[in-house]
Parts: sequence; structure tokens; C-alpha cells
Amino acid sequence: MEQEHPGKIARAAGVVSGATLLSRILGFLRDLIIAKAFGAGTATDAFFAAFRIPNMLRELLGEGALSAAFIPVFTESFRTRGREGAWRLAWTVLTLLALLLVAIAIAGMLLAPWLIRLIAPGFHTIPSKFDLAIYLTRMMFPYILFIGVAALFMAILNSQGHFATPALSPSVLNIAMIGCALYLTPYVDPPIVALAIGVLIGGVGQLLIQIPAIWRRSRGARWGIDVGDPAVGRITRLMAPGVAGLAITQVNVFIGTLLASLMGEGGISVLYYAFRLIQLPIGLFGVAIATAAFPTMARQAANRSLGEVGATVAYAIRLVLFVTLPSMVGLMVFRIPIIQLLFERGAFDRTVTLATAEVVLFYAFGLGAYVSNRILVPAFYSLQDTATPVKIGMVAVMVNIASSLLLMRPLGLAGLALATALSSFVNLGLLLTALRRRLGQFPSLGFRSLAQVGGAAALMALVGVLLLHLRDPLTVEPSLRRAVVLTFELVISVTAFVVAAACMGSEELRGLLRWFIGWRRRVGGVPSGEDFH
Repeated sequence: MEQEHPGKIARAAGVVSGATLLSRILGFLRDLIIAKAFGAGTATDAFFAAFRIPNMLRELLGEGALSAAFIPVFTESFRTRGREGAWRLAWTVLTLLALLLVAIAIAGMLLAPWLIRLIAPGFHTIPSKFDLAIYLTRMMFPYILFIGVAALFMAILNSQGHFATPALSPSVLNIAMIGCALYLTPYVDPPIVALAIGVLIGGVGQLLIQIPAIWRRSRGARWGIDVGDPAVGRITRLMAPGVAGLAITQVNVFIGTLLASLMGEGGISVLYYAFRLIQLPIGLFGVAIATAAFPTMARQAANRSLGEVGATVAYAIRLVLFVTLPSMVGLMVFRIPIIQLLFERGAFDRTVTLATAEVVLFYAFGLGAYVSNRILVPAFYSLQDTATPVKIGMVAVMVNIASSLLLMRPLGLAGLALATALSSFVNLGLLLTALRRRLGQFPSLGFRSLAQVGGAAALMALVGVLLLHLRDPLTVEPSLRRAVVLTFELVISVTAFVVAAACMGSEELRGLLRWFIGWRRRVGGVPSGEDFH
């Protein structure tokens, strides 16, 4: 197999990143519309509790674990069995997955009262709220069927080098919920039911938009099912640790929420708002580049080219750090004006802004580790090893718990954020060590490249601090003026980073520029699947 040029990862990551940005914007708009239409009360509490259950199952059974297990085996099947055998495996998995999800959806609707008692035990003291949550749960549980099948289609398309349609999938859900909240609310009783209908429509839409691309790529392959295919068992065995790994993440979130609840009123909200800011660069860069690199690593692993897997991992980490470190600097330096612009209004006063800014500072410290881990975990998945990341993840959770207990007293909520960052660095170090051992050889991450991006980020931080010193960030001023000034400061700071990186001859900057120039030349700006083969 011809070694794939690393610039293709940058191109694919650009597609995913752009689609992710669109989804984040639509998600923010959706939250604003829900808040305006329904506020915060019995109906919204019931809706969010009801949606949490199928959404959690989507994460555990649908997107993450399924993609991690399916893509390497499906990719290997193309090499060992040919196109016909690989698509027969895909149809078999589709049939079994659909049957499983139908059973889960039916069970969820039947067990809704007990599920609500488990996830929201306080609801049973308010019968109307409890009954509404049960009703909404039963309405939305079929969503797991639609999104589960859509997730399989997304995994197939990603393995074939098609990233645009799967990356746009979350936007479909947001658009459906926005449309129903705006136009369907007057016609249903209670009005919150419109959001549940939006979830179902969004799930169907997320599935339907994948079908044309799947149809084109499977054209000519005969439909066939082989339940006894050993590859199906291998996918199942690979999924089990993946589900366990995602469950560990849920435990981590639960523990953080529990500890924050012990630290006074508003602690949970402060952590939530702070991490919402951190999630933006993680989604735009970490998830985007990991999604783009995973099929490449899977093809290289299927071809037994372990050296190429290592080279892809090293390049992806350098690329993700190049685009993430400026985000880290921006969040750390401009955290107060960013939070003021986005959140400071109404009950979110200056005190909450300063508390959130302190937490953002410590969360942002670990941003490079968060996004690097997003690259390393799929590297293990490409080698069909889903157990190692779970074992390392369990160690990281223990570190997080111990660090939180040690730091929460002297640092408060910031201590919980710092504990999260420290555990992510531990996770990163263990993953790198294990992957180096697994590959037998691992290219250097490139001290020169890391020094270049570190130097450019340091200059950006200096420029940002100087700009902030020219004004008082706590001054009360109109939102429009605040937005204009903050945008100017961010543009100047990022320009300083880019100029410094260019002067030092950054390879990652050249790769991104080549991708951007190529994107401008391509009609529609979306690379075809052939770019990845």
C-alpha cells in the first residue's frame, strides 16, 4: 500500500473541524431558543432527564465504541476478503445491530418508570413531573435505533475516506430541535413535547443523510448476511472494552459533579460553563484530527505497516498541538473577557464570571493533553486493541479522584479542574509508553517542531497580556464594543503566533496552508473519498 501523505489528514480534519464548528454554533443557538421558549422548570427538567438516558446509550453503544471496533475490522476485511466480503460483513453487523437496538428501544419504553426513578429519584415526589418524564422517555427511546444505525453508516463512510456527511450529522439534530421548538410548540400539549419530536426527527435525519453516500459506495456489492462470520465476534469483543472505557468517562463526570456539589451553591454550574469553553477546541481540533487520522491508521495497521502507524500518530499529535496551543493561550489570557461576552448577563454576575475564569485557567492547562489523548486512543483501536486504553483510563480516573480530594480544599473548584488536567497528563504519558512498546518503534514527536510551536505560543501569550494591560477587562461596557475589542485582541494575538511559526519554518503551518490552498481550488471545498486511498 502506498503510504498516505500526512497532508490528507489535515484536509480531512479541516472538513470535520468545519462541520463541528457549524454544529457547535447550531447547538448554542438551540440552547438559547430552548431557554427562551421553556426557561428552567418542571418541563425542561423532565425533558433533559428523559433525553439523558437514550443519549447515554448512544455514546456507549452507538458512536464511540462501535466506530472504534468496526473501522479496523472492516478495513482489514477489504484487504483480506475483497470488497464483496467486506460489504457482507457490514450488512451482517447492520442487521444484528438493528435487532439489538430495537430490543433496547422496546425495553427502554417498558422500563421508563424505573429508569426515571434511577436517574432522577427526586421526580417521584412531584407526580406531574414524574409522569411527564416517563412520557418523554418513551417518546425518545426509539432515537437510539436511528442514531445507532446512523453511527454504523458514519463508521463505514469514515473508513472509506468520506468525512463530510458524517461530520454534518450532529447539525441535523440541532436543526430539527430548533425547527420544532420554533414552529411546532403551539400545536402540541404540553409544549415541551415539541422538543422530543425534534429529537426523533433529528435521529431519522441523521440516518437519512448517510444513505446516499452509503448507496454510492456499496453499489454492485450483493446483500448478504453471515451471522457465523468470525469477524462479527471480533467486533463484539473489541466493542466490550470500548463500552467500558466510555462508562469510565461517565463515572469520572459523575464523581466530579458529586464533589462539586459539596462545595457550595453554583459549583456544578461553574464547572459546566468552564468546560463548555474547553470543549470547543477539543471538538474543533482534537476530535476532528483524530477522526481524520483513525481510518488512515486502521489501513496502515491492516497492512501490518506499524512504522507508518507510528509516523501517522506522531504527525497527528504535532498537528493537533499546533492548532491547540494557540487555543490554550487564548483561553488562559483572555478568559475573563471571553466569559463576560458569552455568559455575563442576568443571574450570571461578575462573581460567577471570576469564579468561572479561575476554573478555565486550570482546565486550559491540560488542553494539550486532552487533544493528544484523542489521537492516541484511536491508534490503539486501529491495532484492534481496545483493552489497553481502558486499563490506562482506569489509572487516570484513580489519579483524578486522588488529586481532586487533595486539591479541592486548598484550591476549591479550581482544584477539581487542575486534577482533571493532571490526570490527563498521566493518561498521555502512559498511552505514549504503551504505544511505543506495542509498535516496537515510535518516531520522535519532533523536538524542533514542538519548540517552534511552544515559542510561537509564548510570543502570542506575551502579545495578549500586553493588549490586556492597555485596558481594564472588568470595565462595564456594551456587548457590541466588548465583542469588537475582544475580536481585535484575539486576531492580533493569533497573527503573532502565525508569523512567529512561519519565521521558524513550521512544517505544520506549511501543511495547513497547502490544505487551505487546495481547498480553495476544489469545487465545493470537500475532498473526495479517493483522496485517502
